[in-house]
Order: sequence, then C-alpha cells, then structure tokens
Amino acid sequence: MKTENTDKKIALVAGALDLPFFTRDALRRAGWDVFVIGLKNFVDMRLNPDMVIRLGGAGRAVRAVRRLGIKKVVFVGALGHPNLSDLRPDFWSLRMLLKIIKHQRGYDSMAVAFNKVLEKQGFEIVAAQDLAPELTFETAGVQTKKKPTASDEKNIARAIEVSHLIGAADIGASVVVDKHVLGVEAAEGTARMLERVVQMRTKVKRPSGVFAKMTKPNQDLRIDIPAIGVDTVNAVAAAHLRGIVVNTKTCFVVDKENVIKQADKLGIFILALDE
Repeated sequence: MKTENTDKKIALVAGALDLPFFTRDALRRAGWDVFVIGLKNFVDMRLNPDMVIRLGGAGRAVRAVRRLGIKKVVFVGALGHPNLSDLRPDFWSLRMLLKIIKHQRGYDSMAVAFNKVLEKQGFEIVAAQDLAPELTFETAGVQTKKKPTASDEKNIARAIEVSHLIGAADIGASVVVDKHVLGVEAAEGTARMLERVVQMRTKVKRPSGVFAKMTKPNQDLRIDIPAIGVDTVNAVAAAHLRGIVVNTKTCFVVDKENVIKQADKLGIFILALDE
C-alpha cells in the first residue's frame, strides 16, 4: 500500500494584494501541493482559497491542515485594518495570543514569538522566498538598463546606513535619501511614506536621490517580508527619485518582469545588494 507523501504539502496563509498569487504559482511550479487559507476581508477571492478564516479564527484552519498532514506553513500578503468582529478570537487563537503577548518585546519580536508559538504546536514556519527564490532578485547588481551614477552611489551608501539604523531600532525598513534623509518608514508603512515624499517634491525639476528598502538586522523573514512592486516603481518616479535599492534573496519583487519593464520605461534604476 502506497503511503501519502506529505513532505511536499504546504499551507499558504494569504492576505491582500497580488503577492499570494505569485507565491502560490511559484510554489506549485517548484512541486509543492499548496493548500490556500485566505484571511477574510483581506484575501482576493480570485485566488480561490481552499478555505477562508477570520484573523481570530485560526482554530478551524489548524484542524484542517492537521487532518491533511500539513506541517509547513508560509505567510504572504498585506494586512490592513481588520474589523473588530474578525479579531474576535476562538479558543485556540486566544490561547496562542496570550502566549505571544507574554514573549514579545516589539514588532519584530512579536513575529518571532508568533513563529515560536506555532512551532511548539508542531508546525514549521517557512520563508516563501527560500522555497521559491524566483520571487526575489537572486543575484546582486543592477537589474535595469539605467545604472547608478557616482552621485547616486553616495546616496545609496547613506540610505543603506540609515536603513540599517532604523531597522536595528525596529522602526522601519525603508528610507529616502537625496543628500539628506527625506523620509523614514514608520508605522504608516512604505507606501504612505513614499506618498509623503511625492508631496514634498512636486516642484523638483530634475530626478535625484534614492529609495532603499533593506532587510532589518536579525529580521525574521518568515512573516514580515520586505516587498516592492510596480506601484513602488511608479511612486519612486513620481517622487522624482532616480533609483531603488533592495536586498537580494530576501525582498519580494511582486511581478518581477513587469517591475523591471516599468523601471526601464520610467528611467529608474534598481540595484540589488547581498548586504
């Protein structure tokens, strides 16, 4: 009698936007049997999730994946402001929440505590970019036709330095630099930070400066994963910046082919770094 192989089964917990689509498809191409769990009021239902749960209703999903013999779990997709009714925890979620709160000491440590709690329940939390590296820039270097100039290199160095500083302080991961620091990501997120920079630079005539979205030091990349997409490229161009700097292998590039195509169209460089 042939036993069922569960080694290539994985549960994908999907939030909003397009990243869950690209992640699901990349995992399937890599040979994974993907069970999609959509988060209510966030997941795009065109993803056709196998089940949909409230943020506070994880108990039903846990029972389902255990019945299917799934031990690996991956989290992708954005979360906005949930409805209070979605946060109402079931018994399983309440117990897990209390354990997470007990061990967390900040935003990053909350993600670490969340992972540890799930691991103690017998699950392995994995990073999607490790299983499907095609979702990132896999090799370092300039990814676009446009190349950084010597002036850009100075802004890049400063942006990396500041990004690491705010990342180490668990403030954010994104920064905009044009000789001086023009924007730092905080609780509002990257998109809102770029919106502020766009508003500040409406009278700028000649593009200059860079946007950097770097991995935080010691960041747990299994849940809180940096990402850029076509919208990022458009915002950088609207802010009259010259380029984007990200890490290789750890920053999601949503719809990578079109990201590069749009950057080339708008004259934006994209630089991927191993550091």
